[in-house]
Order: sequence, then C-alpha cells, then structure tokens
Amino acid sequence: MDQRVHFLTFATHDLDAARSFYRDGLGWSPIADIAGEILFFQVAPGLVLGLFDSEKFDDDLLRDRSTTGVSGVTLSHNVSNRDEVLRTISEMHAAGGTILKPAQEGAFGGIFHGHVADPNGIIWEIAHNPGWHIDMDGTVSFD
Repeated sequence: MDQRVHFLTFATHDLDAARSFYRDGLGWSPIADIAGEILFFQVAPGLVLGLFDSEKFDDDLLRDRSTTGVSGVTLSHNVSNRDEVLRTISEMHAAGGTILKPAQEGAFGGIFHGHVADPNGIIWEIAHNPGWHIDMDGTVSFD
C-alpha cells in the first residue's frame, strides 16, 4: 500500500453546525455538500476533509448507532508566525469554535500553539513551528 491518505472523514452529530463553522464562519468552500449526509472540503493537494452525519456514518459501516464523536485526534494547521496563531484562533472562536488551550509556548519542539474545538468536538491545533518545512516537492522536513 502506498504511504498516503486522500480523505480524513469524521462523524459529526450536527452537520449544520459544521457547515456554519467551516463554510460560513471560516469561509471555506465545500467541494461537495450533500444535505443531511456529508460535507467535503479540499484541505491540501489530493487531501479532502469529510464531515459525515454520524447516523449515516454508522450506516455506512453497517453497525448500530455507536459513534459518539472524535476522540484522541487533533488536526494541525501550521502558520507562518506567532501573530497568525493568535489571529487564526480568534477567527475560529468567532466562527463558533471553543478555545481549549490559548496560544502559548509548547511543552516541546520549540512551537507556539493553541487548540480550538469545532462545534462537534474536532480539535484543531493552530501552531507556528519554525523547524517544520514543506520542500518544493511536497516533502515535510523537521530541523
């Protein structure tokens, strides 16, 4: 199997709240929006974030209603400087997100970061990590 991911799909209890947060609050443009089912955003070349109604998610997995939400996962968004960390966290909060950890020095790795939960509990880390780089060919490297 090739070492790559094309979709990150998360079950969400309130698809309308997700739409309001990402599309209306943050200004993201969906590549597909199927009412009552799923919402897709392209978040990087070849990578899509899917927000799937939790009941439909369980139906797709052929299981009883057991999805309770995302746990033990963060999505990280790296920005170019500390001020952008503060600005992005503020924008996410204004869009309806909940600040879980205000922007601060990280405990390791020399980063400055904070955490925000979307209305359905998906946790975003907003970070400035000066040792993190994307090379011209798309390869990620750490100093």
